[in-house]
Amino acid sequence: MKKAVVILIVLFSIFSCKKAEEKVETKITKPATKKIEFGFNYADFNVVNDTISKGDSFGSILQSQNIGNKKVHDIVEQVKDSFNVRSIRYNKPFTLLRSKNKTNNLQVFIYQPDALSYYVIDLRDSIAKAYKKIKPVTLKRKMIGGVLKSSLSETLGNESVETALASRITKVFSWSIDFFKLKKGDRYGLIFTERFINGKTYDGVENLEAAFFEYKGKIVYAFPFEKDTTSGKIEYYDDEGKTLKNFFLKTPIKFSRITSRFTMNRFHPVQHTWKAHKGTDYAAPTGTPISTTASGVVETTGYTAGNGNFVKVKHNGTYSTQYLHMSKILVRRGQRVTQGQTIGLVGSTGLASGPHVCYRFWKNGVQVDALRLNLPTGESLTGSDRTRFMQQIEPLKRELDSIGNL
Repeated sequence: MKKAVVILIVLFSIFSCKKAEEKVETKITKPATKKIEFGFNYADFNVVNDTISKGDSFGSILQSQNIGNKKVHDIVEQVKDSFNVRSIRYNKPFTLLRSKNKTNNLQVFIYQPDALSYYVIDLRDSIAKAYKKIKPVTLKRKMIGGVLKSSLSETLGNESVETALASRITKVFSWSIDFFKLKKGDRYGLIFTERFINGKTYDGVENLEAAFFEYKGKIVYAFPFEKDTTSGKIEYYDDEGKTLKNFFLKTPIKFSRITSRFTMNRFHPVQHTWKAHKGTDYAAPTGTPISTTASGVVETTGYTAGNGNFVKVKHNGTYSTQYLHMSKILVRRGQRVTQGQTIGLVGSTGLASGPHVCYRFWKNGVQVDALRLNLPTGESLTGSDRTRFMQQIEPLKRELDSIGNL
C-alpha cells in the first residue's frame, strides 16, 4: 500500500513539472515598442540627451564628439542658411544620435529652442544639412465647472489646468468682478481649449470660449465676439450683448484684499487718532504692480509725508483717481496712460503701517467711495451684430449652464 502511495506522489510531481514546463514554453514575449522621436527610430542609434551648459557652443559640442576644428568650420558654413549656430541658448535641450558601431560617430544633432520646434543638423552625408521642424499641435476642448471650494488659482490647479488661465480670466472679468469677493460655494463654468504637442505633451491654454461666475448672487457671463470681422479684435460680452469692458476697472491691483474702506471716521493705525479715510486700502506685497483703473493723463506725481509716493490721474472732466504709498512711481506728469497700465509699485511710504495702495476717487472734484458708485459702462451690441452674437452664444450658454448646474 505504501509503495502505491509513493508511486502516485512521484507520478503527480512529474505531471505537475510537465505542466509548469508547458506554461513556460507557451509564454509569448511581446516585441519592444519602437521609439520614434524627431522622425528618427532611436533603435538605430546610440542616443544621448543633454542640455546646453554655460560656455557650451555648437562647435564645442561637436568637438566633444571627436570632430576636428576644420570639419566643424565646414559644417557651420554648410548649414548657416538654415541654422544660426549662435542661436544656441543656455539650458535648452539637445539630442545626439550616434552610430551603433565601434566608431560611435555623430550622425545627427538635434536642438530644441522651445517646446514646439526643433532643428535637425544631419551629418550622415558628406555635406551637412539643416532644417527646422514644428511639432504637431492638437487642440482639445475642455469644460469645467461647479462650485468654488477655494481660490480661482487653486480651483484650476485641482483641475490640472495651468494657473496662467486665472490671470486671463481675471483680465476678462476685471471690469465686472472683484475676484477677492468671490466666496466658497459660488458657482462657475469655463469652456476653453488646451494645446497638446505631439498629442500628449500639455502646452497650456489656447483660448477661452466662454465663462461665467456667480458674483454677489448674480451670474456674470463672458463670451468672446469679433464685432469687426476684418480686424481680428476680440472683445468679451455678457449674455445680453453688453460689453464687459467698462470705463473703470474694479480694482487697481490684481489678487489683493481690502484692509480699509472709505469712511468718515476711522482710527488711523499710525497717527492713533480718529479721522476720515477717504479712500480704499488694498494690501499687497511690496513691488506688486499698481494699474490705473481708467485711461487718462497723469495730473500729478510726487511725495508728501502722509501720502508717500503718489500718482493722480485725470480721466475726463468728471473723474480722477489717485494711488498712494507707492514704493516706486513709473510714470511722469503729463503722460497719457491707458486702462490697466502699470503706473507704480506697491509700497509703504508715507503714513502706512504696511505695504498697500490707498485708492482714492474724485467725482466732480469731490472725493467719493469708488465701491458705491454706479460707474459708466461701455457700449452694447446692436442691430445685426447683436443678432449674430446671440446666435453664436446660444449653444455655448447651454453648455455653460449645464456644467454649472444653473
